[in-house]
Amino acid sequence: MKSLSEIETTSKRATRAAGFSWGVSEEVGKCIRLLELFGLPGIKNLNSYFNEKKLNNFEDLKLISKENQPKKNIFCPINLGVSFLDQIRTLETFKHCSFKDIAYPILFLPFLSRASEVIGKKIIFNFDKNQFLLNFNTSISSNFTQEQCPLIAKDIKINFLDNKDNFSELEWINLYKLSEETFVEETDSLKQGAAGAGLTDND
Repeated sequence: MKSLSEIETTSKRATRAAGFSWGVSEEVGKCIRLLELFGLPGIKNLNSYFNEKKLNNFEDLKLISKENQPKKNIFCPINLGVSFLDQIRTLETFKHCSFKDIAYPILFLPFLSRASEVIGKKIIFNFDKNQFLLNFNTSISSNFTQEQCPLIAKDIKINFLDNKDNFSELEWINLYKLSEETFVEETDSLKQGAAGAGLTDND
């Protein structure tokens, strides 16, 4: 079994050999490492993408807006991912954004996961019938199965979720009241022990 370090280094070098800059290649290495860590087909999709890249001119998108559609060809998932990560502070103010036609959407996914960590918010990534919940770059939840992995995502929607508790205020109050039973009642001896060095100075 290949180590995550091997996966990252080889993916980075292969991306550079495929014509990307070293800076972009380093980002791809990190992203493929992340996909494989989460059990998603990163190496498989990167190989397929590089083979198809020789035959197709995928389109780049430098400035991302709320709604995005390619002019001629489908979007490159790598350059789009780098742009998304670079512009994430602006994009989160949109609350949501959409795209049409992204090649190999699985390769775009880890850039969104890393963006979730940058802004400290969960991100929902929907394309076609697949949905991913990205949790601050620590986990990815989805209804996705590798057998359904599409080569092109036709309709993509991204939502930025506001942070909020998953419980009611009453549930919190009840739990907090129970936790109070562990509190130690303050006594004179505890007060003296908590007051710095006390009456004796050992210096």
